[in-house]
Amino acid sequence: MTGDTIFALSSGGGRAAIAVVRVSGPAAGEALERIGGEPLPSPRQATLRRFRQPETGEPIDRGLALWFPSPGSATGEDLVEFHVHGGPAVLDALLDALAALPGLRPAEPGEFTRRAFEAGRLDLTQAEGIADLVAAETEAQRRQALTQMEGGLQRLYDGWRERLMALRAQVEAAIDFSDQELGEDPMAAAAPGLAALEAEIAAHLDDDRRGERLREGFCIAIVGTPNAGKSSLLNRLAGRDAAIVSTRAGTTRDVVEVRLDLAGWPVTLADTAGLRESGDEIESEGVRRALARAASADLSLVVFDGAHWPEADAQSRALLGENALAVLNKTDLIGDPVPAAIGGRPALGVSCLTGDGIDGLLERLAEEIARRYPAGGAPALTRTRHRQAVMECRDALARAIAGPADERLAEELRLATHALGHITGRVDVEAVLDLVFRDFCIGK
Repeated sequence: MTGDTIFALSSGGGRAAIAVVRVSGPAAGEALERIGGEPLPSPRQATLRRFRQPETGEPIDRGLALWFPSPGSATGEDLVEFHVHGGPAVLDALLDALAALPGLRPAEPGEFTRRAFEAGRLDLTQAEGIADLVAAETEAQRRQALTQMEGGLQRLYDGWRERLMALRAQVEAAIDFSDQELGEDPMAAAAPGLAALEAEIAAHLDDDRRGERLREGFCIAIVGTPNAGKSSLLNRLAGRDAAIVSTRAGTTRDVVEVRLDLAGWPVTLADTAGLRESGDEIESEGVRRALARAASADLSLVVFDGAHWPEADAQSRALLGENALAVLNKTDLIGDPVPAAIGGRPALGVSCLTGDGIDGLLERLAEEIARRYPAGGAPALTRTRHRQAVMECRDALARAIAGPADERLAEELRLATHALGHITGRVDVEAVLDLVFRDFCIGK
């Protein structure tokens, strides 16, 4: 803690019926008394006050004041909330009044949450969950962020860390007190626990990055030959004219991206250049980017031109891999029956002109995403830093299991414990000593 008292608008910007300004730090209570003109209200009770400029007494607004004394506040410090009308002029006047008070300064980005972490009100994963919840655009993102904010990842990693410290205590007891009677060989007793923990961590890592993908959005690339209807399909799925549609081949030269909410899942649709040989340098670069996007996407929609059916180009057929769906466009130009497969793969028939089949395609896409990222189960890794730390923990455990039962084993367990502590921000080396003296009656 710096000792500074910080303030900021905590509700959204722009005009609104109500805006919330928060003040946190040792001078928060005094700020409320000076601007509110009365003694502090009862803790955690909304009280109607008239707010004024401290120096001139000029009225600012009439609103609610809330007082949260330390340590029972969101930041662990004295905290005040001003609930005022959300007009820009009102907010400017209130923020100017706060800035004029001694010891107060505007908060830096994320500083309220950082102070909550420093006060032990939440751990780093919960702080990240708050950021994700604020940024959530879809229902699936909201659920994942809420689970993390409420301590889902914290409980998982702290549970692993406690088990590691207990195992490490057994090993260090065997090393440091080898002349004592400790019963069963602690080294041998720790082996099953280490193997079980390594298996759990390996399974946690083997998740196809579903948590990170959900935060960033599921990427779907639309690929195919020129004039197959890729841009028209993008517009139909997006529900707006996001890409230029033309009968002229090669209109799309670069990747055009659209974000949308698909049955609660965040999706990035990418329209790409038509696949064909071209002597045009720019179009050739577009084709290269199209193939690269298809290779990196979570799913590809390979669009075939129904106007030229049953002809289907070999380059598009070659893209029908495991993470691809075949889409036969322009079914309004195909006589019955519409082909149900292309290249031995099931095909979804659509008409971007009439809209036929689009609802079925959207349902299929939602099913594909839900299949890859099933709801429920253990909390998922949501950030690269989490994954790197868990990998460090797993690698240290693997070395501990494969190595000799000596001081190096204890060091690998220390590294594994430290890696997990970095995720939550709780790295306490001395905690192992408590376990040693609690679980083993040493020195009597």
